[in-house]
Amino acid sequence: MKKIVAVTTFSLTLILACLSVAAQQQTPSRDDVVKQIETKRAEIAALEPQLLSISDSDKQEFAEFTAQPQTGLIRLLPREKYTKLLTLSGGGGYYSFARSTHEYGYGSDIALESGMLSVGFAGADYGMLFNLGDLPLDQATAEHRAVRALLDYTPPTKETDVRKMQQQVWQGIELSGMNFKNRSSARVGNTYVVRSISFERSDLLVAFRLLREDTDGSFILAFKVLKKFSTPDLERTRTAANN
Repeated sequence: MKKIVAVTTFSLTLILACLSVAAQQQTPSRDDVVKQIETKRAEIAALEPQLLSISDSDKQEFAEFTAQPQTGLIRLLPREKYTKLLTLSGGGGYYSFARSTHEYGYGSDIALESGMLSVGFAGADYGMLFNLGDLPLDQATAEHRAVRALLDYTPPTKETDVRKMQQQVWQGIELSGMNFKNRSSARVGNTYVVRSISFERSDLLVAFRLLREDTDGSFILAFKVLKKFSTPDLERTRTAANN
């Protein structure tokens, strides 16, 4: 009897030991988990260009337009939908016409979020956006009053004045009898003009048209850079400690 009990106890101990080893083998180490995350992020990053791509039919339809200098065709993703899903900073909801990138943090000139287009996102950067309505993109020229107003606009250089301007464009600023803001509703078939001022980076005037909206809420837009201004400098406010 004692022998049976001893054998049984030994068998149970051996089984528990095997189960413990198996459990340890099945639980990945923290380094393994990190490697798995890195692998999956790399897989997502590899798919992102497809999500941002323009369809062949769109490229063919606007091939004549994009053959012109300073033009392009891009997709803007709805930031609120993709910012937490993608590895791309900004979730594909931003675009820099100056640097041809969706990556946020490099002087982005335009953004799409919750059905709104906006300009001016970080630091002292700001801009003005105006909806020209159903105007053909090739008619967004210096002869148009709104375009001319933005062409003639001279941004301030002192940081205190720039901060005031940021507040003004949020509320709306009048130029040549028209009200310009830093945001506007995104509407298919409408043409917009944007003056984007990014200090120490770029200052651009761009006209673009929303061509269509895709099923995921992203927009295809055609754009033309109307003018590249001199890179603006910022006269930063000196604190008492720096005096």
